[in-house]
Amino acid sequence: MACPGHLLQGLTEDEDVRAMLRGSRLCKIRSRTWQKERLYRLQEDGLSVWFQRRIPRAPSQHIFFVQHIEAVREGHQSEGLRRFGGAFEPARCLTIAFKGRRKNLDLAAPTAEEAQRWVRGLAKLRARLDAMSQRERLDHWIHFYLHRADSNQDSKMSFKEIKNLLRMVNVDMNDMYAYGLFKECDRSNNEWLEGPEIEEFLRRLLKRPELEEIFHRYSGEDRVLSAPELLEFLEDQGEDDATLAHAQQLIHTYELNETAKQHELMTLDGFMMYLLSPEGAALNPAHTCVFQDMNQSLAHYFISSSHNTYLTDSQIGGPSSTEAYVRAFAQGCRCVELDCWEGPGGEPVIYHGHTLTSKILFRDVIQAVRDHAFTLSPYPVILSLENHCGLEQQAAMARHLHTILGDMLVTQLLDSQNPEELPSPEQLKGRVLVKGKRLPAARNEDGRILSDREEDNEDEDEEEEAGAPEQRRRAKQISPELSALAVYCCASRLRTLRPAPAPPQPCQVSSLSERKAKKLIREAGNSFIRHNACQLTRVYPLGLRMNSANYNPQEMWNSGCQLVALNFQTPGYEMDLNAGRFLINGQCGYVLKPACLRQPDTTFDPECPGPPRTTFTIQVLTAQQLPKLNAEKPNSIVDPLVRIEIHGVPADCACKETNYVLNNGFNPRWGQTLQFQLRAPELVLVRFVVEDYDATSPNDFVGQFTLPLSSLKQGYRHIHLLSKDGASLSPATLFVHICIQRS
Repeated sequence: MACPGHLLQGLTEDEDVRAMLRGSRLCKIRSRTWQKERLYRLQEDGLSVWFQRRIPRAPSQHIFFVQHIEAVREGHQSEGLRRFGGAFEPARCLTIAFKGRRKNLDLAAPTAEEAQRWVRGLAKLRARLDAMSQRERLDHWIHFYLHRADSNQDSKMSFKEIKNLLRMVNVDMNDMYAYGLFKECDRSNNEWLEGPEIEEFLRRLLKRPELEEIFHRYSGEDRVLSAPELLEFLEDQGEDDATLAHAQQLIHTYELNETAKQHELMTLDGFMMYLLSPEGAALNPAHTCVFQDMNQSLAHYFISSSHNTYLTDSQIGGPSSTEAYVRAFAQGCRCVELDCWEGPGGEPVIYHGHTLTSKILFRDVIQAVRDHAFTLSPYPVILSLENHCGLEQQAAMARHLHTILGDMLVTQLLDSQNPEELPSPEQLKGRVLVKGKRLPAARNEDGRILSDREEDNEDEDEEEEAGAPEQRRRAKQISPELSALAVYCCASRLRTLRPAPAPPQPCQVSSLSERKAKKLIREAGNSFIRHNACQLTRVYPLGLRMNSANYNPQEMWNSGCQLVALNFQTPGYEMDLNAGRFLINGQCGYVLKPACLRQPDTTFDPECPGPPRTTFTIQVLTAQQLPKLNAEKPNSIVDPLVRIEIHGVPADCACKETNYVLNNGFNPRWGQTLQFQLRAPELVLVRFVVEDYDATSPNDFVGQFTLPLSSLKQGYRHIHLLSKDGASLSPATLFVHICIQRS
């Protein structure tokens, strides 16, 4: 039987990988007192690492996947190791940080060399995984399950083992049909499949009839695509660069058969490779790098923003952590929040005031900003300060900002910059801006000024008047040192928007609760959009949302609000929309707003967007290799349905869904067409959702993918699904046909 080791191809002789396959006893560090030695071993699949637990759990609870790793850090480079790893020299330590909500794994190896083996080995495996095509991942995936289904590991498969394999890969096939398929492949007629017979069974199992049908439509009788025939397909797809040279280049890139390649022909296998590649995906590959104009005013961009960034859980009792900032930056966040309170020993701390959340030092957060803010994106970071400190600790905050950030910190207007305009992301590359209160030119002797806490003159925000009178008095003062750092982001209260507003003040930023923002959208409409064409507005969730729930950000984007702050630690459709909005433009955290939201004299109003001008038609054809929701229950097979959600101006918001397919998450077929009429397509996000249908309770989430309509490619496309917390569900895909007609 083929060994499930494709990922290890070229790495089986690698000393680091071999050491990982043998396993290492590594010390897992969770606190000063919880430091336990555990065995960690790379699985034969090369995709996952098995680890020992004190109390054995279900098999899926004993592994983590290489594709879910966000970063591997050497030495004491995590909050956990800095606090609790003092007994271990840095050279023996490493941190594995994961995508989504999974906690960091802080480890200490017996020797520095063993730690290095894991650091280097994981880097090689991650690089190999990134380089694998979707077809290779699929091949790898099926062989992994094949290996598991071969219960006695004799490299032969009985019909019973084949039935187990089918259940593992999420398909409940009729026994007669499955046995018929089994017997067709059992050439030796001995009730076992082995070697080539197994490969033949897998080939039949992985057949894509809908792709074969499309292929044969263009290839004609000879069953191969010539470059001109492939060009015809590309033209029908609506490809921008549909030329004969491009068709030839695709054949050379994706065709597996060397003879066909030499004759500039594409076989069905090559065609599948192409359609499963990033070039055949729904997301426009040209939009995956920075492609927008980055030289406009900051006010002209949506900016990825986080609320209560320091929290890793709920607002009431969740832990605060510098790791939450690192994680937000890894997701492309460019505006983070710091709730600053008086701490012991003259050191300000960050936490959710008057709650049971733990505290972290202000200076540690600023160090995390220095070390991690620009690893993913070079564009500016905004520190949104919510200041509850007295003058002395405010001066300490200013001192830490200066000494830790150095030249990164913006301390004065840029030389070439018109003081009446905000600079551009390009001009501010690698720089950190502070959003806070400024002292007026003429001020009282004691430096008194309004608070710079979340601005809302309604009493809806529990933070507004919280704390003892002494704390409130302190928070209404601001030190000259901190005031001087609010250069381009001076916090100010937005009281009213008159029909003919006063001249814009670009360097002033208003912070509004979601309720206040909704009120302005409702009552001021176009005036609010014009305000946001010149000035920054930050929106944050209501303080009443104790479980760190989020609001729908689309409503705020519709009105041009730039800093729409969400709880990054809370997965859900709101964070899916945020990830979809910032998926494009190199995931740099800045996305240029549509022209109708950038013009100072715009007449656009999201409540009255005009008549429909775009028809969006989507044919939901098939899905492939959907994940099992309960890996421990072999008979638990999904009944998938697909829902298409449109998020845009209120008149465009809609969702439609297909029927469900019974007991098939492996290769369900729908062939259903869903259509939408759109009035403001430039603001639309499309969310593709797959759910497991349940007649008696709410459907279970299987996977989703969200992206802007303007970055969606037309024609036959694969959609690569993501989990609840944004991790890849590879090889799970949806196959659809997309048509966008503009009137």
